Amino acid sequence: MPPKSKFSDEVGRAQAALATAVTGGRPDYEQIRRMVDSVVPFNNHVGVRVTALSGTEAVAEVADLPTMRNHLGTVHAGAMFLAAEVACAGAFSGAVATRIAQVSSFVLRESKVSFLRPAKGRVRATGTVEAEVAARIVADTTAQRYEMTGKALLHDDEGTLVGKVDFDYVCWMNAA
Repeated sequence: MPPKSKFSDEVGRAQAALATAVTGGRPDYEQIRRMVDSVVPFNNHVGVRVTALSGTEAVAEVADLPTMRNHLGTVHAGAMFLAAEVACAGAFSGAVATRIAQVSSFVLRESKVSFLRPAKGRVRATGTVEAEVAARIVADTTAQRYEMTGKALLHDDEGTLVGKVDFDYVCWMNAA
């Protein structure tokens, strides 16, 4: 068996902390939001923030900062993609909150992005994941592999739809 990496230790600590956000089968979505918002070093480095999380969706934001812009002065496509992925990962965490401690891995396999118009200012990504698959994950306490889709809509500060992103994920769950 290979030695555990620092990364796997950090994930284990994050899962243990997330598990404390569920007491008596009732998730504390604000506590989960704070954890999801802080656990990925790259998201923290870039500054994409999870601003809302529930059992059905999550919102991530790209701040209106010069460092988030491209050479044309609009929000960089990479920053918008990251916000969309963070929102869907947050939505997954909220949807399977009662089994969050059993998540072994949640990996993005494929995505499709449609940028509809240039974005200026703050961008909000609202992400959702398949409710039917999330319900199966919550109900099944055995170790399983699941495939799941996520969708994110990107809006600028004026409420204009500036992008759509579809994600295909693979999730491995440990037995409860």
